[in-house]
Amino acid sequence: MSIKQKKQKVDMGFFERYLTIWVALCIVVGVAIGHFAPVIPKTLSKFEYAQVSIPVAILIWLMIYPMMLKIDFTSIVKATQKPKGLTITCVTNWLIKPFTMYVIAAFFFKIVFKAILPTDIASEYLAGAILLGAAPCTAMVFVWSHLTKGDGAYTLVQVAINDLILLVAFTPIVALLLGVSDVAVPYDTLFLSVVLFVVIPFVAGFLSRKSIIKNKGNDYFENVFLKKFDNITIIGLLLTLVIIFSFQGDKIINNPMHIGLIAVPLIIQTFFIFAVAYLWAKLWKLPHNIAAPASMIGASNFFELAVAVAISLFGLQSGATLATVVGVLVEVPVMLTLVKIANNTKGWFE
Repeated sequence: MSIKQKKQKVDMGFFERYLTIWVALCIVVGVAIGHFAPVIPKTLSKFEYAQVSIPVAILIWLMIYPMMLKIDFTSIVKATQKPKGLTITCVTNWLIKPFTMYVIAAFFFKIVFKAILPTDIASEYLAGAILLGAAPCTAMVFVWSHLTKGDGAYTLVQVAINDLILLVAFTPIVALLLGVSDVAVPYDTLFLSVVLFVVIPFVAGFLSRKSIIKNKGNDYFENVFLKKFDNITIIGLLLTLVIIFSFQGDKIINNPMHIGLIAVPLIIQTFFIFAVAYLWAKLWKLPHNIAAPASMIGASNFFELAVAVAISLFGLQSGATLATVVGVLVEVPVMLTLVKIANNTKGWFE
């Protein structure tokens, strides 16, 4: 095994490799806390401002800040030399994904599962699915890119541009889709959520990166400073899930099969979006090391943001929040399956 292959093998760390197991354990722990120690979620619920849980907000900032640190804004200019991959990423993420998520989720929650789900619960689950669909790309995309031997620098540019678009496109898309799904939207809260969980980490990451590289150099930034945050995102996510599921305890105990019902449209949507981007890249004859990451970016979800906005808009105990958390639960096994598909079909692009 070559050094490059060994590096790719270890790119997915201990926490990331077994993320689905940790998520499952956090669900169990959270449900147990909510059922056997309800005083804990009751106490945490007192620390809120404008429907935003302060403890959860702190944890979510810890999730998002490390991802924002990895964005190299100076490399965006170079991406104009290879516009096709960026076109696939942007069109798939913002003109296809949010709307197909709405259609697929509405079909299952409102029609297929109509006899199982009460109308109000179906609407909440649909709202959560919409938030996931309108928040493409997460820090884990860098892992998927490495596992498919993707072009790391180009992936970085794709993620950076995606997040820049996210700053202006997320709010109107969510407002539009939630509006047509009969869910009341407090627009001020939605905007506040984007500012808190995207704009502030975005600015903090940019300023931190610029300052540290200027004072200590890029080598220190890449090999020392960033390494300090290796597990912070995952730990923040897991602690957030414990808190969320401590509020969701009774709902899960009373409706355990709802987890499976929510997962169905989310999984179908993920495979569909991957197929759209991947086949499009093949038709355009892009190299595999650009095609695979471009497809992964569209297929994955910025679930940290989706969870944050769901909590802000609908509360910790809402079905929308539960739906976004189920998105976290299915993300890793589904994305690992897509990584395997991409690697097994590399010959298509030669």
